[in-house]
Amino acid sequence: MYAIFLSGGKQYKVIEGQEIKIEKVKDKIGNFIQFKKVLVISKKKNTQIGSPFVKGGIVEAKVNDHIRDKKIVIIKFKRRKHYKKKQGHRQWLTKITITKISKNTKRLEETKNGS
Repeated sequence: MYAIFLSGGKQYKVIEGQEIKIEKVKDKIGNFIQFKKVLVISKKKNTQIGSPFVKGGIVEAKVNDHIRDKKIVIIKFKRRKHYKKKQGHRQWLTKITITKISKNTKRLEETKNGS
């Protein structure tokens, strides 16, 4: 079983138990977070593709750590013009472990009954 979800403008394909690095989220270490912008949920032969998101799709994860990525060096250079500029950047990341991938069918039933 895998899912593809959206976080920080990027898409991540994950399975349960996987540890990944995503753009920094403001939750504290040890907290559980939910991603509700799920694009695809796939179980063996049953694949659900959202338009744009799967209704009731949830990816739950535990925040493990906040880290910084390796340094990226940006160099701007023009030959024979005495122009050289060097700049660096380190991106903040959050390490998370995927704990659960689910499709909340109760929420779908409530919306159908409520309308």
